[in-house]
Formats: sequence, C-alpha cells, structure tokens
Amino acid sequence: MHFSRVVIASRYPVVLLGLNCLLEAERDFKVVARCNDAASCFEAVRGLAPDIAILDMSMPDIFERATIDIGNSATRAARLVFLATSVEDRDLATLAAAGAYGVILHDEEPETLIQTLRQVADGQKMLPPPSCEEAISRAQTAMPEKYLAMLTERERQIMNLVSEGLSNKEIGRRLKVADGTIKVHLHHIFRKLEISNRTILATLAVSYAGPGGV
Repeated sequence: MHFSRVVIASRYPVVLLGLNCLLEAERDFKVVARCNDAASCFEAVRGLAPDIAILDMSMPDIFERATIDIGNSATRAARLVFLATSVEDRDLATLAAAGAYGVILHDEEPETLIQTLRQVADGQKMLPPPSCEEAISRAQTAMPEKYLAMLTERERQIMNLVSEGLSNKEIGRRLKVADGTIKVHLHHIFRKLEISNRTILATLAVSYAGPGGV
C-alpha cells in the first residue's frame, strides 16, 4: 500500500506528539521526522524528501525560512502544509502565492485534518479562500458585464433583495416562494458570478446598480 512520508514541525512538544500519534494511526501516512525549529525542519525536508511537510506557523523564523526554501528545487517536491491559528494570517497569502499546498487551523477536528492531508497527498491545494475584502475587489475588477447578463430576471431580483439585507426567508416572502427555493437560486448566482457568499453579492449589486437596480 502506498503511503505519504511526512515531516512535522512545531515548537510545542504536545503538538508534535499529537500529530505523530494521529498520523501513525493511519495506514496511508508515515512520519519520517519530528522537528522543533525551522532550521532542522528544512534540513529534514531537504535530506529526507518527504511527500508532505506540516509546519507550525508559531515557530520562530518559519515564515522567513519557508518563503526562501519553498521555491528551492531541493524542497519543491515536498508539499508544504501550514498550521495556523487563523486563516486571516497575512503571511499565509504570501506562502500560498509562493506555492504552499494547504492550511490547517489549530482547532481543526482530527478527521478534517486527515482528510485535508489526503487531498494534499492527491495533489489538491487546500488553501483558505481570499478574505472578503480581497474577493470583493477581485470580483469588481474581473467581472465583465457578460457575467451579470448570465443572470435570469429572478436571479437579478434576488441579488437586489440580498443587497437590501434581507434574509432568505424574507426574500421568499417578498417573492412568494419558499426560502429553500431562494437558497437554490443563490447557489446558481454564486456559481455564475464565481463568488462564495452573499456579502460579496450584496456589494456587487450595489456597485453595479443602475437607476432600477442590477
């Protein structure tokens, strides 16, 4: 059976032990090194060529070392996954742009952590979505009129009502349809506009509103 070789690194012994026990309990992972500082971590990555390296962002110098080593041909084969307290950590965006594969929060459920690592092992990047502000800016800059033209008349109605701050239930009452139907419409709108939530949708509705709305 194929298994992924993993290097784990954290300044906290309890984190190292916990990750080690969690991964060793799974047949498809094998921990090949445990490190408690950035220098020994990247030395292990270069020397052992693991499939995945899990790096705790709380370690001193980890960000600086990661941004230098992440593009190094000697470490490029290892898929780097970072442990973080919050996805709002601005350093994560830099690491993602440099080629990091994933981010796992410290309070993540063990089952979710294992599933994320399996997806990374399969070559999927498991990075957090951009912040709301970044997503709004990107959508406003990149969204041509043809995207909005893809919306049906009903979807445009719902988009305008979302911008007024109405809930799905309130929109349903206004349009005399079930709130579950509104949820389905929103799913279609998000997919067509390539956005992820109603906050971005509301901002776009206001940005593109003409005299009679979107």
